[in-house]
Amino acid sequence: MSHFPELISFIRNEINYSIKKLPIPDKPTYLYEPIKYALKGKGKRLRPILTHLVGRTYNTDPNSLMSISLAIELLHNFTLIHDDIMDKDTIRHSQKTIHYKWDTSTAILAGDGIYTVAQLVLNSIDRYNKEISKCFNEVTLDICEGQAMDKEFENLDIVTEDLYLEMIKKKTGSLIAAAAMLPSIYAKDEIDNIELFRTFGEYLGKGFQIHDDLLEITSDSKTMGKSLDSDIFEGKQTIMVIKAKQYFKESWESIVSNSKKSDLKKNIYVFLNEKKIIEETKHIAESYFKKSRKILKELNHINSDELFMFVDLLENRSF
Repeated sequence: MSHFPELISFIRNEINYSIKKLPIPDKPTYLYEPIKYALKGKGKRLRPILTHLVGRTYNTDPNSLMSISLAIELLHNFTLIHDDIMDKDTIRHSQKTIHYKWDTSTAILAGDGIYTVAQLVLNSIDRYNKEISKCFNEVTLDICEGQAMDKEFENLDIVTEDLYLEMIKKKTGSLIAAAAMLPSIYAKDEIDNIELFRTFGEYLGKGFQIHDDLLEITSDSKTMGKSLDSDIFEGKQTIMVIKAKQYFKESWESIVSNSKKSDLKKNIYVFLNEKKIIEETKHIAESYFKKSRKILKELNHINSDELFMFVDLLENRSF
């Protein structure tokens, strides 16, 4: 296990190097300068790292594995650029968001360009696989559906935990599932195993997103490398907000309505902590990480040791 952090660092560096080597043109500047800017952001590269770890269990061709990983990371960046516009975020990957640095039109076009580059990278794999393309595009639509649900939920009082979990399964879980599934599809594994990877990724994605929601409240923008307060101000529905509205509706509404903007995040943290909602949410996140490990145990045709360590990495992350 002692070598695992070094392995993760090595894979991340290789992914960053490959992103830097992508043949992105210089002109027109309006399109390509923001794309290059977005791709140099300090992303954690967790999704393409997962793709590499799964690919390692199949001894996948390194060049093809990197292409799949890059496509996953580019798709992720495409969604972030558009999400940042809709959520009015100003910081992403420790730098200004594209719409904030330039303007909305520039950001929309840059996101579209990055998504197209992702498709081209995917199509460059040594043996083209229509099932890989199909999975990739289905996931893209899932992410769009999840973002649509997220926007619909803003400032609604009636959002159940089940609806929230369905939303994050699409918005977050589907891409993490794809990161795990695509190497299995490329290896032409049995459909039952591919579906186990889907379930593993969806559980892992739910745990990841709920843990991320916690960090939005308990961490700070500098540590996270992105703006945090925007979710609060935009009325985002997290599982903590849903529970606060369900059990302490009047007190919650009073805090949100009467707090100064500068004090709102702190006041929300104190309230959620006192009401044990943060503790309860931690247990829910833990339950999904536990479920993802249970699925890994069913994938007994591969050596999943590194994947278990990856789950630990996500569960224990502080940024």
